[in-house]
Formats: sequence, structure tokens, C-alpha cells
Amino acid sequence: MTIDERLATERFPRSSRYHPDWVIANGMGGNPLWMVEWLTTAMDLKRGMRVLDLGCGRALTSIFLAREFDVQVWATDLWISAGENLDRIRDAGVEDRVFPLHLDTRSLPFAGGYFDAIVCVDAYSYFGTDDLFLNYFAHFLKPGCQAGIAGAGLVLEMDQPVPPYLAEMWTQDFWCLHSSAWWRRHWERTGIMDNDVADTVPDGWQRWLDWHRVITNWKSAHLRLIVAASLVMFASRVAVGDKQADHIVSVPAQYTKKPLLRVEE
Repeated sequence: MTIDERLATERFPRSSRYHPDWVIANGMGGNPLWMVEWLTTAMDLKRGMRVLDLGCGRALTSIFLAREFDVQVWATDLWISAGENLDRIRDAGVEDRVFPLHLDTRSLPFAGGYFDAIVCVDAYSYFGTDDLFLNYFAHFLKPGCQAGIAGAGLVLEMDQPVPPYLAEMWTQDFWCLHSSAWWRRHWERTGIMDNDVADTVPDGWQRWLDWHRVITNWKSAHLRLIVAASLVMFASRVAVGDKQADHIVSVPAQYTKKPLLRVEE
């Protein structure tokens, strides 16, 4: 396989234009460009939109969104510094449209309703399984605008003990992986979002395998886990209504002195 052939596929024509060395050097797990390209097929991104990229890693998805859709992207990540991402963003020629920030997803400083879209690629499972996170997450979107997540998932839920053939690779952090059906239930029950798409790539395991063939010398245990996994996607719009709870960031001080005991000694 030549350099030009690596990671090139008709399945992801936009991603195939990017140099494989750049994608491989800056990847953090799966191929982020494949995932964000797939996700954007279910979203309506227009030029000039303000997009929040949660858990952007090394900002490849943010750069892709700015270049391919001419949107403004706030690239937020906890593990990768804003300074490192800025160097990458400058080299990609999108410094005027991608703004790197070193932030914890659970402590975002933005105003409510500030963004036209939110994307999260291969990161949402680390924090989004929290029952309260969707309400917090949706607070930053304008009513009627879209949020989309894509990343690793399971074809079916792991409702039984981990089978022996997966036990070698199954560490505790894998319990955050879920199927597209699980994510649909997780979001739909809140009534906060009007669901557009909850999907699994039919050959998602094959895409993981294609990626790992290029980047790693994987063992048979890796292969077994890949076959059990897939790519999941969820795209949804903030519903217009009163389902969303107030986003509380502080409680006003309100101390009133009262007797401590029923009878003062």
C-alpha cells in the first residue's frame, strides 16, 4: 500500500483529501475525519455558523469543519493544550475560524444559546452517559439547532458478563460504550431534543479494522474487540418548549441565623 492509498476510500471522499501522515500523527483512537464526515451527513451546517467542538482532541475535527463548511469553530479539549492546538490550526491556515480552548466539558464558560451547532466526535461517551449532562449540554444551543455525536459504540448492549474472548481487552473504561439504540433512549426520554438520526454504520467494524491496519500492529484480541464494536451516530435538534431545566451555576448567599438546638443550653 502506497502513502497515497492509505486511508483513502470512496466512503469518505472529503477525508481522503487529507494527508495520511497528518491524520495518523494527530489521531487519538479512531480516525476522527471519517467520524466527523459521517456525522456531518446528518447535520445542516452553513457558512458562518458558530460551532462548538467538544472534546476536539488535537483539533482535526475542528480544522475539518472550518475548511469543509466554512464555519467558525470553538475547539475545546481537556487533555490537549490550547497552545499545541493553535500551532496545528495555524499550520492548517484556519486561525481566523478555529479558536482553541483548554476547557473541562463540564465547566463551559459560554452564554446560553450561543451556538448554532455542537459536535462531539469520539468523546461524548466519556461524559454524556451522565443523566443530567444532556440538559446542561443543550443549554448552549439555540432553540431548534442541532447537536451531533459520533464515535465508538457497540452493535448490541453488553447486558451479560464480558465474554471470555473479549476479557483480555475489556478494561473498566469500556463500560461507557453503548449502542445507537441506547443513546436514542438516553436522549429521547428527556424530551429536550427532537431526534433526527440515531444510526450505526453497517460496516462500522470494518472501518475500525481499516484504520488499525494502517496505524498499529494489533493483536488478535484487538481484532475480537473491533468486531464487537461499531461506529454510532446521533444527531438531534433542541426542542422548542419548557422541558429544559434552568442551568444553575451558583446559588445566591442567603444565610439567616437560627437556633442550633431546640433548647439553648
